Amino acid sequence: MLEIAVLGLLSESPMHGYELRKRLAALFGAFRAFSYGSLYPTLRRLSEAGWISEEAPLDAGASRSRRGKRVYRLTAEGKEHFAELLAQVGPDAFDEEGFGARLAFFAQTRSDIRLQILEGRRRRVEEQRDGMRSALSRAGERFDRYTRDLHEHGLESVDREVRWLDELIEKERSSGRAANHAAARPND
Repeated sequence: MLEIAVLGLLSESPMHGYELRKRLAALFGAFRAFSYGSLYPTLRRLSEAGWISEEAPLDAGASRSRRGKRVYRLTAEGKEHFAELLAQVGPDAFDEEGFGARLAFFAQTRSDIRLQILEGRRRRVEEQRDGMRSALSRAGERFDRYTRDLHEHGLESVDREVRWLDELIEKERSSGRAANHAAARPND
């Protein structure tokens, strides 16, 4: 997840570490917090793999009291690797973290892949919803009213996510149909 996010952000523009941290926090704020301690090891690993380059700061511009900021850039190999990551559809693309990172870069993802990820996420959330409903019905009157309200609130949240995913899937399918229709029309 962090690898996709870092590569995706660097595909937009080169950044120094602090700027990446801020953008990652903004990106994952809606989905989950990430560990800042994992950012620099990830940057080092991506650099060693040749997917990003690291530009050392110019000493002339740095003050004696502060270290200059290293700027990270996506390499050509990094662009290819990022595209490969976006094209992969597997179980990690459907969980909370993986889905959030993928969704953030949907504009750079092929339509057929977006649809597969959305459908996979919907299946995952529907399974979660079914499990919650089953647990709630099995518990019956054993739950006090507060615990039952908490479970029902969670179920309502999951129902909302399923409806949202249904809307996204329909929009994706509609835009695909419109693109296919436009491509099939003869030129006037």
